[in-house]
Amino acid sequence: MADPDRRSLAAGNERQVLQPAGWPRPKGYANGISARGRIVSVAGTIGWNAQERFEALDFAGQVRQALANIVAVLAEGKAGPEHIVRMTWYVVDKREYLGALADIGKAYREIIGPHYPVMTAVQVAGLIEDLARVEIEVTAVVPD
Repeated sequence: MADPDRRSLAAGNERQVLQPAGWPRPKGYANGISARGRIVSVAGTIGWNAQERFEALDFAGQVRQALANIVAVLAEGKAGPEHIVRMTWYVVDKREYLGALADIGKAYREIIGPHYPVMTAVQVAGLIEDLARVEIEVTAVVPD
């Protein structure tokens, strides 16, 4: 079965995963993506609901809500999770992040699907909202 992320720009498609020969394939993200189209940017998004209240205080619960919030913003821009080319995750505790990877992966697959864009994760000293455990920023490219 062909990998949908391996579509070639030369063949007239709008996105190509960049995987240098001989490099091990990363798990859960891409090394690089080349894309063309309309850019949709989503600001750093945290795990609170539409009323700006935290329903979950655990890391995986906040990731689940943040991802759902991102999908809602993308929809406003007539984009979907499949258009995401870049995600930056800001976490307040890398051990908490690593300890929740199984639950994070489950939430990610349920909300974003089997699409793995370029990702960066950074531990930060804190986030503006004191109860926030993670903030995720996204760039999407919607084909012309």
